[in-house]
Amino acid sequence: MLCFSEYSSPIGKITIASDGKAISELKLSGQSASENFFSAPVCKNDPPVIADTKRWLDIYFSGKKPDFLPELSPCGTLFQTEVWNLLLQIPYGETTTYGALAAEIAKRRGKSRMSARAVGSAVGHNPISIIIPCHRVIGANGNLTGYNGGINYKIYLLELEGACPSEIFVP
Repeated sequence: MLCFSEYSSPIGKITIASDGKAISELKLSGQSASENFFSAPVCKNDPPVIADTKRWLDIYFSGKKPDFLPELSPCGTLFQTEVWNLLLQIPYGETTTYGALAAEIAKRRGKSRMSARAVGSAVGHNPISIIIPCHRVIGANGNLTGYNGGINYKIYLLELEGACPSEIFVP
């Protein structure tokens, strides 16, 4: 059974959804979520995976890189999952581009190219914000393009990690 728990962060309320074994969604206030997310009951007692996730968030929001990853189980297509797994490989405090992610997927699939827009769509559907670091993906020219929930969240998270160089352009 899916249940959710809330976490108070420096950027507002974060809602965490879990089946008790893994995290399926993590949403900042204002971000879109699945229909199941809104109908899930509040956990009476946080299962260990939610407690681990809150500990991960405590470390992260203290400005440090967490040294563990809670169990994750995002629900998506095979392509989305492939993109989300690449996002997990972006080092803390660093950024990459949609084009670079597309080139990596093309390489892994033995193709000459892959659509950066398709990658952008998968990034935009990431159900586990912050932990699966979609905020670390920027546009080709250093533009801070979109973030589900608002560009201000993206800026905050990049600054927290020390990954918001002055040459990044906010449209």
